Amino acid sequence: MDETPVFDLQSFDPSGIAVVFGASGGIGSALVAALNDVDHFDAVIGLGRKSDPRFDLLEDAQMKQAVDFAAASGEIRLAIDATGFLHIGDDRPEKSWSELDRRSLEHAFAVNAIGPALLMKHLLPHLPRTGKSVFATLSARVGSVGDNRLGGWYGYRASKAALNQFVRTASIELTRRAPDALCVALHPGTVATDLSAPFAKTGLKVHTPAQAAGHLLGVVGNLTKGDTGQFFDWRGDPVPW
Repeated sequence: MDETPVFDLQSFDPSGIAVVFGASGGIGSALVAALNDVDHFDAVIGLGRKSDPRFDLLEDAQMKQAVDFAAASGEIRLAIDATGFLHIGDDRPEKSWSELDRRSLEHAFAVNAIGPALLMKHLLPHLPRTGKSVFATLSARVGSVGDNRLGGWYGYRASKAALNQFVRTASIELTRRAPDALCVALHPGTVATDLSAPFAKTGLKVHTPAQAAGHLLGVVGNLTKGDTGQFFDWRGDPVPW
């Protein structure tokens, strides 16, 4: 198995803080651990359903409270949204349009698109006006319209495509306010978490959460302001919209 990658965050002002939303999940908890281990930022804050304050993408008041708490804790230089929804229990992504269900679609959009969009609403105004800062949200390659050759997974694909459009649109407004700030979407690859476990095919490259965290932090560490509004995979390669 590959070793956990080494990453460099020297492009960020160390006097600021890093915040991970969705810190109780597999990737989110690994990101918090990796950021604490590298000890670059003045503080690392992990927010999720078990944190204090509590963070839940489906609860607008909690979301704002959590963002305000983070902003009061220091200058936010790096914020990563590590939330996401693919399936619940034995439910599986749709293979055909015949399996489309209103409640499932509404939940996918609520968690994968609407929630992160409202998180951007609350968070992006807190990013510093000068110097590098990054808001990154976890998208998925299957959310790429241009890369869709297999079909299926309607709700997950469409909700992640909507997320990508929110990122692109927000990045334009963010640049007007803070020219050095970035807003990007990241594809972490297939990671050994409860979300992806049923779909990890034999022969498919699967990363541990620690490896995924290292890859993602390596990508954000290398970003420059011209990269804002883009969609990158875990290697740092652009993903087509």
